[in-house]
Amino acid sequence: MKSALRSLIDESVTIIREVAAEFERPVMLFSGGKDSVVMLHLAVRAFSPARVPFPVMHIDTGHNFAEVIEFRDRAVRDLDVQLIVGSVQASIDAGRIQDATGPRASRNPLQTVTLLDSIKEHKFDAVFGGARRDEERARAKERVYSHRDAFGQWDPKTQRPELWGIYNGRHKPGEHFRIFPISNWTELDVWQFIRDYNIELPSIYYAHRKVFRRDNMWMACRLSCNPMTAKQSAKNSFGFARLATPLAQPPLSHQRQQSNKSSQKHRSRASLSEAPLALMIAFLRPAWKIAKSWATSDATTALCHRRLGRRRQVNFDRSPAIRLEEHF
Repeated sequence: MKSALRSLIDESVTIIREVAAEFERPVMLFSGGKDSVVMLHLAVRAFSPARVPFPVMHIDTGHNFAEVIEFRDRAVRDLDVQLIVGSVQASIDAGRIQDATGPRASRNPLQTVTLLDSIKEHKFDAVFGGARRDEERARAKERVYSHRDAFGQWDPKTQRPELWGIYNGRHKPGEHFRIFPISNWTELDVWQFIRDYNIELPSIYYAHRKVFRRDNMWMACRLSCNPMTAKQSAKNSFGFARLATPLAQPPLSHQRQQSNKSSQKHRSRASLSEAPLALMIAFLRPAWKIAKSWATSDATTALCHRRLGRRRQVNFDRSPAIRLEEHF
């Protein structure tokens, strides 16, 4: 019997092959993160033993970790894939965008202009992305074939229905599609794929480095992002995988780490197979709270009265099974 992960892999491989056959100049975005690494390996599986018939493109902010850049170059060399690099610094030098300044400056929002310029320069009509629906609401509305107009904008009126896995890639000159082959994957599926197929990730995912806390986020101590003052920063040390994954449990304080050193000597490092359980719990907890708040709202009570034809108050303090027996 085919597993759920195997079904997702087959679906993603089919989408990648469909795009390669339907579009003239596809490209795959590659940042060195776990989602883009998984997507690249799916592309290799889709066309093996032949070479991947489209290039990969990295939008370099100039603030990337050296380990990620080294992994990017090694990955495209080992997998025999063409690499295209779009530089945010080049866009700044050309006057296309203005560099962000200040203690909380980030170049991540500046990548959009560089991305659109690179798509226009190379005349790409399909761009693979590693977005997943479970990440946030903005990505949950995206379809597998997400249409973009000539200005790179998303319009809900131009999105096409995707019934029975049939995708419509028709577009006018200058327009393009963003393709999300792992849109139906969850973070649990991504980590399970990495574990089952022994996918290599940048070493920084598991390396320990100094970080500090700012605006309720953990940030790495480096030249482009330094702590402002001692009151606004709390130094600690933990892996980049936790830093990159907000669903993971916050790290222990430095004092607790020192006190637990003796006990940790005899404790083996947690395997990757234990990580998905914590991620799944973190996903289910907010969903349960949302469902509870919805079920106890006045609007839901009124809806139950109208549909069931009952005027008496619905007792939401009782168990769901008892409430169903009362009304049905």
